[in-house]
Amino acid sequence: METREQSSVRGSRLTRRGFLGAVAASAATAILAACGGSKATEAPKATTAGAAGTTVPGGAASTPATVAATNGTAAPVATTAPATSNADAGSLTMLSTQFSPIDQAEKFRKTILANFKGKVDFLPQDYGPYNDRIRAETQANKLTVSILGGLHGDLVPFANDGLLQDLTPLLTKLGDRGFPKSFLDLAKVGTPDKTFYIPWMQATYIMAANKKALQYLPQGAKPETLTYAQLKEWGANMQKGSGQRRIGFPAGPTGLIHRFFQGYLYPSYTGSTAVQFKSPEAVQMWTDFKEIWQYTNPGSTNYANSGEPLLSEEIWVGWDHIAGLLNALQTRSNDFITFPAPIGPKGRGFMPVLAGFAIPKGAPNQAGAELLIDYLTQAPQQISTAKEEGFFPVTNATVPADLSAGVKLEADAIQMQSSGSGGITTLLPVGLGSKNGDYSKVYFDSFQRIVVKNESVQTVLEDEGKIMQGIFNDTKVPCWAPDPTGTGVCTLK
Repeated sequence: METREQSSVRGSRLTRRGFLGAVAASAATAILAACGGSKATEAPKATTAGAAGTTVPGGAASTPATVAATNGTAAPVATTAPATSNADAGSLTMLSTQFSPIDQAEKFRKTILANFKGKVDFLPQDYGPYNDRIRAETQANKLTVSILGGLHGDLVPFANDGLLQDLTPLLTKLGDRGFPKSFLDLAKVGTPDKTFYIPWMQATYIMAANKKALQYLPQGAKPETLTYAQLKEWGANMQKGSGQRRIGFPAGPTGLIHRFFQGYLYPSYTGSTAVQFKSPEAVQMWTDFKEIWQYTNPGSTNYANSGEPLLSEEIWVGWDHIAGLLNALQTRSNDFITFPAPIGPKGRGFMPVLAGFAIPKGAPNQAGAELLIDYLTQAPQQISTAKEEGFFPVTNATVPADLSAGVKLEADAIQMQSSGSGGITTLLPVGLGSKNGDYSKVYFDSFQRIVVKNESVQTVLEDEGKIMQGIFNDTKVPCWAPDPTGTGVCTLK
């Protein structure tokens, strides 16, 4: 993922069955529709056997992963024992697009990996160098990386280009994890019987509000069914009542407002994330958002996240990644409510985030990588990842009921957002490779030009649309959900 996302998201803490399930099913449905360093020593033998195509169980009815499989199709019980082992994994290098900030990387190394029997050189990187390194080492036949951690969209290009191992045998051995079948379908990357990554963790973006803001809600409006028109009216009421602009967005240089446009605003107004980029509906969307912006705190253009200004009460209502909101919700859980993103003319757009583990072909320590994947998908580490880094488990791990009031606030909002009617699931960009950052920059620059600098909406969309189409032409990627899918290059209307 591009620099802006890497530097500001990668962390938070959560988990709860309601979220795990509904997002799993909706994300899967959308994706399926779219769709020579030194070698480690003393490494145990890699998994080489296993029934191709065997999937793992959906888990008991009371587990998060089972609730996640809301499409009603549970994965069949695996016939092979779990891969859990006391063997020493030796030394291995893990390259990841997740947990790039120093504090998050240290939590991963010192807390989550604390009990792993092996030496892991954890190297978090932005997507560009991450992608370049794997391709360069593969081409030179000198692979030093044994395990990859990344989002679905980070791993798909590697799978499509034949750079990843088929992990079906390993998946079969992880038969007690209870991965949702829908997530496993995503990991097949369009193939009938191969598994290119093992699910790792999941997250998304939600709204949060100080309870002081509730008195200013428009008459008849409810946070859980809020529309964008009502958000504007709410902002106007708060400004009139408090004398300040109380809405906030992470619109700073390292904020994630581009994801708001890609996964929330555009789908809610156009039913599309890219194809309808410069459509009449998009023009109306930007016009409406400019009206919301007049009630948005001007400091938003400096916010890396919405949590800090919520905590300081500089703003009362904010949208962000769960990682960006968690500290505020943990610190003052009694002062905030959480709720889904607003609803637009086409429905409620939202963007689930799924990360996974992959093993590149030619990995110097495949056996050690498999042991690490086994370790990190065990319940204690899934829960630790939720507590320390802010991503929900993708397994049947039972989360302590008293884990955190802030975590529960996020879990409740995620469940409402993913399970409510009229949802429009939008995938993170798929297949753009090193152009990922350029693609997100189109949305960020459009926002700057239209909203901040007050340029003509139609002119900006025509200009930026040409840049976006150029990215699609260069990468030759097909569209992804919610846009119509196919095999040809994604083309704007």
